Amino acid sequence: MLQMLEYDFMQRAVIAALLTGLAAPAIGTYLVQRRLALLGDGIGHIALTGVAVGLLTETAPLLTAVVVAALGAIVIELLRAYGRTSGDVALALLFYGGIAGGVLLTNLAGDSAAKLNGFLFGAITTVSDSDLRIVWVLAVVVLLVALGLAPQLFAVCQDEEYARVTGVPVRAYGLLIAVLAAVTVTVSMRTVGLLLVSALMVVPVATAQQVTRSFRATFGIAMVLGVIASVFGVGTSFEYDTSPGPTIVLIALAFFIVTSPLGALVRSAQRRRAPFDPVPATAHVPIDEHPHEHGDDCGHTAVPHGDHVDYIHGGHRHAAHGAHYDEH
Repeated sequence: MLQMLEYDFMQRAVIAALLTGLAAPAIGTYLVQRRLALLGDGIGHIALTGVAVGLLTETAPLLTAVVVAALGAIVIELLRAYGRTSGDVALALLFYGGIAGGVLLTNLAGDSAAKLNGFLFGAITTVSDSDLRIVWVLAVVVLLVALGLAPQLFAVCQDEEYARVTGVPVRAYGLLIAVLAAVTVTVSMRTVGLLLVSALMVVPVATAQQVTRSFRATFGIAMVLGVIASVFGVGTSFEYDTSPGPTIVLIALAFFIVTSPLGALVRSAQRRRAPFDPVPATAHVPIDEHPHEHGDDCGHTAVPHGDHVDYIHGGHRHAAHGAHYDEH
């Protein structure tokens, strides 16, 4: 397999795979945490229109795809946040419009739909030096932001309401996550293709979640799995003359299939060691600071609990007792 590195085009392919394997799970971890696992698919369809714009204007398809995908991601986030259209409906509308626009503009450019196959399913062995430079820059930007702003992005993904009351600019970070996802899609389209990019963003994260309990561990292991699947997929495709994109995705899925029963065994063993919550259900844990004022109009689920009411917030039950809140 190492003999593939004797060829310049395979060296570029391995570097592109390495960068993709790092960037895709990095931003995918935030999407999964935010329950937007299918956002990558929607942006991928929009990016197809960006590719077609590049073909039509005879400019770099990677750059036009970045711009169009970022604009589409912002539209999705704004529709989800402010519009009456639900998130899944907004994604569906952009799914259809993106792929239809891509095919139509490609035809207007005088290219056949077959030319889109390299972008739809990946064509990593055709990555040029200029493509690789763009991928380098975009991947580094994604990784720096995903790592440097990890506490803020995690807060927004974990509990938007709590993040908002603590002063975090939730809307700005939500838009940032959407734009990062768009950039990641364009980074990955030459590696696994626009139709398969969401798999590389989600599957390593789902695999890591089988054996981890913390966000930080999931983040790190997902990136490691993404790199292994991407690089090993390129090597396997070279060795057996298969399509790189589907090969990478199938290897990532194989990791999940192998890890899933292992994770179930680990969780079962943990439940046997500690079958009950060590803290009694009636215990009250005082909270020094609680920035959110619970009440009839706070929007959190109210649960009757003896002579008072608990409010479910951030995965916990909070109840007012005198001048402070207890966690039940």
